[in-house]
Amino acid sequence: MISQIVDGLRLTLLHYGLWFKEVEYQLGLQTAMELEEETWQTAFPILMKRMGRLLGFETDTKGIPNQLKEKSEEELREILAALSINWLAADGVWFQSVEKNFDMFTAKRCTDICWSRFSPLEAFHIKTLIDLPEKGGLEALEEALKHRLYTNINEHIFERPDERTLIYRMSHCRVQEIRNRKGMEDYPCKSGGIIEYSTFARTIDPAIVTECIACPPDPHPEGWFCSWKFTLP
Repeated sequence: MISQIVDGLRLTLLHYGLWFKEVEYQLGLQTAMELEEETWQTAFPILMKRMGRLLGFETDTKGIPNQLKEKSEEELREILAALSINWLAADGVWFQSVEKNFDMFTAKRCTDICWSRFSPLEAFHIKTLIDLPEKGGLEALEEALKHRLYTNINEHIFERPDERTLIYRMSHCRVQEIRNRKGMEDYPCKSGGIIEYSTFARTIDPAIVTECIACPPDPHPEGWFCSWKFTLP
């Protein structure tokens, strides 16, 4: 019975994702993101209230467990960091599963396509969560980049050479540093990164142009792993 309960959660998450995928196919990504936001705001309080009643925790009208509100800022940061690491771990295990059963090329193709969906979705969520303006330019992009799941895992640096240019550098990358400690070369993530950062930036402001300064397998200095240039024409 316990295994069925756990699998019920798994199937719920998969079914939710399948709904998003099909709505995107039928109506387009932007519409799918907007409808997912509406769906989540309605469904989440219902789901959490029901589970809270069974598992013994109370929720507010938005479905947020009251116990979370009793946590300190440091405790909340730890929870967010754990969620972010779990997100990255699941991504990595998916990659390894495809690579093991097929090959590196197929795994990279799958992950690149996945990023083409996830990156704009994450940007849309951040834009909504922190109420960024439409076409907010580089200021909005910089703020959005500070709220990515990656920021709870990795470290980054911003530079503003001029008012129409933003430079973003990943100074510490969990994935690459783990590989380096194992004596492995950098993972060649440039193809995925180009998709990831360009779609993220365009979701924040369609006018932003993204350029890769360097990203593995490109050579890079010890101070950072990848670097990206965002400009407004």
